[in-house]
Amino acid sequence: MSTNEDAPPVDWLTSEEERDWRAYLRMVTAVQVRTAQDLAELGLSEPDYEVLSTLSEHPDGTSPLHAQAAKMGWSRSRLSRHTSRMEARGLIRRDPDPSDGRGCLLTLTATGRDTLREAAPSHVASVRRHFVDRLTPDELTTLGRIAQKLTSES
Repeated sequence: MSTNEDAPPVDWLTSEEERDWRAYLRMVTAVQVRTAQDLAELGLSEPDYEVLSTLSEHPDGTSPLHAQAAKMGWSRSRLSRHTSRMEARGLIRRDPDPSDGRGCLLTLTATGRDTLREAAPSHVASVRRHFVDRLTPDELTTLGRIAQKLTSES
């Protein structure tokens, strides 16, 4: 390993910190893989479900692409590419955004609403089976607090 004498010293992880970091990574991967497999059986990907469910939170099922991307933590280009594929499947519609000449509005179609309505009970059962029901109420509350702390801007 080469050293750079001008670089600040590295605050290496302790063995306990590394153990906990790797356990966290394994946990996230395991839960995501299992819930993604369950969604795939319904013909949806995790990103599909995320787009459909977040659009459904709007009373009219419509959101500007830029706002939807921000809410989901995605880049506009990633969401644009993904929604093109979803539009081809009839799950959403993309229309010009009258308030933003370069943007578009994403709208949940009737097919998209029906798909979400059919998938939601199975997805919730999957989240319960692979996540919620494996924790005590106190553990779940603690994990929720930790997640909020780690996802908030500091």
